[in-house]
Amino acid sequence: MTNKTVRLGALAGALALLCTSASAQVLSPSAQRGLTIARTNCARCHSIDKVTESPLKIAPPFRTLHERYPVTDLEEPLAEGIRTGHPTMPEFRFDPDQVRDLVEYLKTLQ
Repeated sequence: MTNKTVRLGALAGALALLCTSASAQVLSPSAQRGLTIARTNCARCHSIDKVTESPLKIAPPFRTLHERYPVTDLEEPLAEGIRTGHPTMPEFRFDPDQVRDLVEYLKTLQ
């Protein structure tokens, strides 16, 4: 096997890994805006992707939310203001377009 063949094989493997990773997923414009909302408002505490741990251990990773309830059930609380039973969660209230975009992003994590 030549050095060039080994390098080409390694490159092909790296490309295959990149194409299957969560970060390589092509998002709709709405879901992309939702990802931006999640990065801006949620990533300090929650994992907002398919693989990382939440920075705040009590904050559920977004990828597991659909296991608790349909993510569309979050539309009303996101619009009216999410309040939780623990004081470290700030209250968020989003406009209808932001709610739609964030829920579209959450659907990509299922």
